[in-house]
Amino acid sequence: MEFLLEIMTEELPSAHVMAALAQLGERFSQEMKTSGLEASGLRVLGTCRRLVLVADLGAGQPDQEEIVTGPPRSAGIASDGSFTQAAFGFARSHGVSVEELQVVKTARGEYLGLKRLKKGKSTPEILMNKLPALVASLSFPKTMRWADKSFRFSRPIKGLLCLFDQQVVRISLEGLMSSNKTSGHFIHSPLKLAVSNYQEYYQALKDNFVLVDPAERKQRILDQFYEKLTGLKAHVYPDDRLLERLLWNVEYPLVVMGSFPDSYLSLPLEVLSTAMREGQQLFSVVKGKKQLPYFLGIADAPSDPKNYIVSGNERVLKARLEDARFFWENDLKISLSERVNQLSEVVFQEKLGSYGDKVTRLQELVSYISERLGWRNLKKDLIEAARLSKADLLTEMVREFPELQGKIGGIYAERQGWPETVSRAIYEHYQPESWEDPVPDSTGGAILSMADRIDTMVGISGTGYNISGSSDPYGLRRSALGVVRIILDKKFHLSLRRLIDKSVSLFKKKLTLTEEQVKAACLGLIEGRVRFIFEKKGYSYDLINAALAPGLDYLDFTEARIKALSSLKASRNFEQFILMVKRVKNILKDVPKAKLDPTRLTEKEEKELYSALNIVKKNAEEMMARGDFAGAQKIIFRLQSPLNNFFDRVLVMAEDKKIRNNRLALLAQVQSLIDKLADYSQIVFSSENS
Repeated sequence: MEFLLEIMTEELPSAHVMAALAQLGERFSQEMKTSGLEASGLRVLGTCRRLVLVADLGAGQPDQEEIVTGPPRSAGIASDGSFTQAAFGFARSHGVSVEELQVVKTARGEYLGLKRLKKGKSTPEILMNKLPALVASLSFPKTMRWADKSFRFSRPIKGLLCLFDQQVVRISLEGLMSSNKTSGHFIHSPLKLAVSNYQEYYQALKDNFVLVDPAERKQRILDQFYEKLTGLKAHVYPDDRLLERLLWNVEYPLVVMGSFPDSYLSLPLEVLSTAMREGQQLFSVVKGKKQLPYFLGIADAPSDPKNYIVSGNERVLKARLEDARFFWENDLKISLSERVNQLSEVVFQEKLGSYGDKVTRLQELVSYISERLGWRNLKKDLIEAARLSKADLLTEMVREFPELQGKIGGIYAERQGWPETVSRAIYEHYQPESWEDPVPDSTGGAILSMADRIDTMVGISGTGYNISGSSDPYGLRRSALGVVRIILDKKFHLSLRRLIDKSVSLFKKKLTLTEEQVKAACLGLIEGRVRFIFEKKGYSYDLINAALAPGLDYLDFTEARIKALSSLKASRNFEQFILMVKRVKNILKDVPKAKLDPTRLTEKEEKELYSALNIVKKNAEEMMARGDFAGAQKIIFRLQSPLNNFFDRVLVMAEDKKIRNNRLALLAQVQSLIDKLADYSQIVFSSENS
């Protein structure tokens, strides 16, 4: 049977809509499950003015047999087997005859009791009880109260539609009563619409300029983009975040197209697209990588017959582009080199000094990284790029459009005659800004970006700052994610521990934590992002744990480990080998370290294991040194047969203490070699979970 809920509100921010719908779907499903109802076909939909949930629910809870206990058997039945007054009183209180009572065995002993059928609650009863609290539980980044109410929500709630099996479910929320009525578009068709099911609801809203399904709204936008641009053979400058934001800001999207004077095309595409997006939420129109003198906007309206929306946007955009051109021309009058001297007056962080101090450290870091990665030919240019990288913070363009940091610096550097290596590194050094954002394309940009992030992580962590929950004002998680993605994407072979040590040394006495504390904090941040990335790539938690166990120093090796584990997990002998490794680890648990004396190896099987270990160790360590963990793993598999023979025919825990300790030392060497590859004991097989 169909259930439909609509929470109508004043206009919600797009981020609030997405957050609320995610919570609404998850919490409703959980509440129904705990109430004994299964919510199938559940969908959450909505716009900036309504949160909608639709699902199929059963008619109610199933009836359940329950046992009601009364007095203990000793108190309810006399020694002659007759019922006592306690038994008669219990039966009378439950409306049954005493003959219907039974002896019930419990953990506390035997009692008199009776079995009865407990009727399940109907779905409307459950919904009436659960929904008010569920709606009140939705959380938002910011909430408000209205009138004299204590209830808090993102925006005032204007109405509740609640239907089950075409009937209104009567719920009350802060004086609002549910009904079967919704409303069309608040400007273009603000009619009250009575509906009895989702199909009627959907169609009534569509007829009154509301597309409640976000997928349908998005397709309507994309279709209109295509219609507008086909004749120009152009496309929209990609901006998924803006599209996502606007998708939730409208109920009936109308794509409008306007133009601006060709004279502004002298401005870079980055400046034009940013001015359009940040000021008016407009999309740039491009052909190839060249800006055309057009823009696209998304309005919440069925049409624009008198061109008011287009002309209004054109008028405002022209003024904004005029400002941008003024900033552009003024900024180019002062070179980036001249601006660098002023960075000493711009605070990076109160305990860590100025941006002038930061760029000095960045110069040292990019020099160090270039040397370590073997890119010495880039070192001179990257030192210059690091010196100039923050100069654009002092430009008028960045003051107006902070999101152009780095990009506009790279563009200015190119205009002022710096080599492409320098300008490209500056342009890219804030990338990636998120999981979806690409890493720098150039090696120089990747090195400078990594240096910038390591400097921030070490500096902020070194002052004793700790991330708490979702609060991360300095973006340390984002910095760690960037470092990890760059190293993995670029396949950089670089010691993180040494890089952090180098960065710590550049802060001199500004850090309050010890070097080891800073290193632990930074590696903890990085490990969290490594786990996040590996999970995104589809690796299971046990493989991630196994691959991370040997340490995080070289991330390219960490990734090679997990790839090797993943590919070889399907091997025919893999599970048997892992179980044997776990056996070795269990034997060595809590055993004190002992030194292996090969002359004490007396049994044939322990000698064969020792010989095989020496051969395998030499080959495996050479492979691991060059990052071939798949090959090393296959080589180490060759220990399986001699290990089997050793366990079958040699008594490890021999009575002679010296022999016992020597055999344990042999197993410890096997374990030591295996641990360099991965902690195989972390790997879980389905047979172990059953």
